[in-house]
Amino acid sequence: MIMKERLINLLLPMATVVILILVWHFGIKLFNVPAYLVPPPLAVLEALQRGLIGGTLWPHIAATVTAIISGYLVGVTMALLLSALVSEFDVLERAVYPVVVAFQSIPKVALAPILVVWFGFDLGSKVVMVALICFFPCFVNTSIGLKSYNPELIDLYRAMGASRWQIFWRVKVPSAAGHIFAGLQISVVLALLGTVVAELVASRRGLGHVIAASGLDFDVAMMFACVVILATIGVTASQLIQLIHRRVVFWESRSAATTVVAH
Repeated sequence: MIMKERLINLLLPMATVVILILVWHFGIKLFNVPAYLVPPPLAVLEALQRGLIGGTLWPHIAATVTAIISGYLVGVTMALLLSALVSEFDVLERAVYPVVVAFQSIPKVALAPILVVWFGFDLGSKVVMVALICFFPCFVNTSIGLKSYNPELIDLYRAMGASRWQIFWRVKVPSAAGHIFAGLQISVVLALLGTVVAELVASRRGLGHVIAASGLDFDVAMMFACVVILATIGVTASQLIQLIHRRVVFWESRSAATTVVAH
């Protein structure tokens, strides 16, 4: 039963992708869309083959993935640490939370040129951009999750003489695990967005840089090829977070299984 469900979950997205490609292919022919506006799927496939097998895209893929991973780790680590402190100290929450919300309202694209001036055209500016974009959703979700504990369970632990540290790790963190991974899931998608924005603004390497350069050369097929690679990276990263979620927060899967059996 489980294997059948996993097979269906795998085949359904693949079928959707095939349908979209067919609509793309025949839509171009039906409406006579010129290739310099929307290239046919075969042209994008040729661009992928040229870039991947030819090896010209691999350094740019490596640069983009490095920026995504580095910025994501920096951003979510800062978010998790600050949200833990905010959830434990009410004074800190009142002092920090409004500032975080105000900073989040600033469009990050507007900060990109400033970050380039401060950190240069290489990896540094991209890491800072990704970290800033990843920070807020992880911070908010974790902060909410750390306050979604059962008060009666807290009282029980206190009655048994548990320390504040023990209550935090054994009660608050497990109750917040679902919220934390929701924030991590959102942040991993935004990490991809932040990296591409930084590379489009100013960068010597990365898929965003290739898209900008291909736009100047009117190589639309290569632009689409880079978009396909970015989508693949995003799906892979999202699936990885979901896999870690299922492994770490194992009691949610058991609870779901118990509910299904009960019904």
